[in-house]
Order: sequence, then C-alpha cells, then structure tokens
Amino acid sequence: TFGAVGIGLCRTEHMFFEGEKIKAMREMIMAENKEGREKALAKLLPYQTKDFYGILKAMDGLPVNIRLLDPPLHEFVPHDKKGQQEMADAMGVTLEQIKARVESLSENNPMLGHRGCRLGNTYPEITEMQTKAIIGAAIQLRKEGLNPQPEIMVPLVGKHYEFEQQEEIIRQTAAKLFEEEGVKPFEFKVGTMIEIPRAALTADAVAARAEYFSFGTNDLTQMTFGYSRDDIASFLPVYLEKKILKVDPFQVLDQKGVGQLIKMAVEKGRSVRPDLKCGICGEHGGEPSSVKFCDKVGLNYVSCSPFRVPIARLAAAQGAIENC
Repeated sequence: TFGAVGIGLCRTEHMFFEGEKIKAMREMIMAENKEGREKALAKLLPYQTKDFYGILKAMDGLPVNIRLLDPPLHEFVPHDKKGQQEMADAMGVTLEQIKARVESLSENNPMLGHRGCRLGNTYPEITEMQTKAIIGAAIQLRKEGLNPQPEIMVPLVGKHYEFEQQEEIIRQTAAKLFEEEGVKPFEFKVGTMIEIPRAALTADAVAARAEYFSFGTNDLTQMTFGYSRDDIASFLPVYLEKKILKVDPFQVLDQKGVGQLIKMAVEKGRSVRPDLKCGICGEHGGEPSSVKFCDKVGLNYVSCSPFRVPIARLAAAQGAIENC
C-alpha cells in the first residue's frame, strides 16, 4: 500500500465457461421455465465451486472480489448456422429451437439490456447458484484450516432496490448453506460495482446496504459520455485532432466529468457508511494520472492487469507524496 491507494489483483467474475460448463450454461439459457433453469444450474454448480475453491485457496488470507454474472445471455450462444447446429446436436434439440431462442435473446443494445443484476433479479436462481459456489468453496477451505476471504460484487446496479434484492438472495442462500454444512457462519462482504451514473448520484441510498464500492470506470465512462467503447474508434482520431478530446477517455480517466461522479459517490457513500471501502477496476486502474486522482479523492485501491502493477504502484506513491 502506498498512501491511501492499494494495488489490487483480486477481482474475478463470471468465468471459466467452456466445455461441459458452456453446455450446461446453454441448457440454462434454453430452459423454458424455472425448473429447467435450476436443473441446468445444478450441473454448473460443481464446476463453479471447483473454480472458486482454487482461486480462494491460492489467495488464502487475502480478499477475493468476485463479480457475479455480468454479460448478456446472448454472448453464451452461437450466432452462426454452423455453431447453432453444433449446439442443437449437443443438446438434442432441433436447429429451429436454437434459432428461435437466439432470436428471442437478441437486443438492440445488449450492453444496456438484460445483463448484470437484471439477470439475477429476473432469474434469482442464477445468483443462488453462484452464491452456493462461492460460499461452498469457502466453507470447504475453512474446514481445511485455511482463511478464505470472499467478497461478492453485484454488477450494474442503478437503483438501490436492485442491490437490496440481490443481497437478500446472497445472504439467505449463504445462511442456508452454513446450516446445511453445520459450520459456524463467517463474515463476508457484499458490495456493488458503481458503473451507472444513477448509482453514483444516489450512492448514499446504495451504501445503506452495500459494504463496498468498486467503480467500473469503463462502463461509467461509456454511460457518462454516451460513447460506445466498441465504436468510438470511428470518430476518436478526428476528435483528438480537433482537440474536442485531449485524450481517449477510455484510457485516461475524465476527472472533470466521470471523476466528479466518483468523488460524489465516495462522499455520499461514506456519509452513510464511514468505513466504506472504495476502489476502481478497469483500464484506468493502471494509468498514472488516473491512479493519482483515485488517491486524491480517497479511494482505497485500484485493480489493474498484472503488467500494469509496477506503473500503478509508482503512481500511487507519487500521488501520496503530492497530496501530503
């Protein structure tokens, strides 16, 4: 830790969906009712538990921030005819059934559609399964004498009600698991990713229940500017040439706009929960001026890719000196 900012490499998310796991995930997506989804999720549970067991064991004694399922479901299904036929053959259904389901998942703007906490609130069984996997893995490690420290992060919250309903599912599922396993309940944090401007503006309401904030600056930048991360390349060179933008806002944090939302959210959040842990994740976590800004507004950590850690450490140290 340098000054107020720690360097984190502890965030994971919806991960390791391939092979038999992607098949089970697709079965869940294809299910026409809750019973079908639960049957498919039961197949996913041991895979997810094994994955989280390995992560928590490797990070024994250190916090591991696990983001719940975030991307829209259409990302897990093939969109070409060959892939759809292979999926149909693997699942024992017709090509027409696969096509129909893929079409039903189609959204005009999927990154602003049915994803993140919206998935968990419409299909609570998804959140239940992931909670069982995370807490189940932690219980197993505790029985082995280790000290796992899972933190569960609810993504894409815009209203505090969205977070509260997800937290209730997480807490109730964990309590039931503790009872079934006959173990003494242990503490674990449930927080949220602040990546929608409304969540930043109403951060005091969110912090009434959320135990930490992780600012998803990629999406927060996208939604604040109204720029698509995927499409900005079509006009960014001209904007840079004409000095409309001084830098790419997805590479260097916009301190006057996006940064002010972060500053406001930290202040509002800590007015309700003084010990609220706050940090950022995304490309900005390893960019020097962005790291210094994080230190200035009182963030506790930045999360960045491994190769950026030396840069982030140096920037955090410089920021601490400059802010003294």
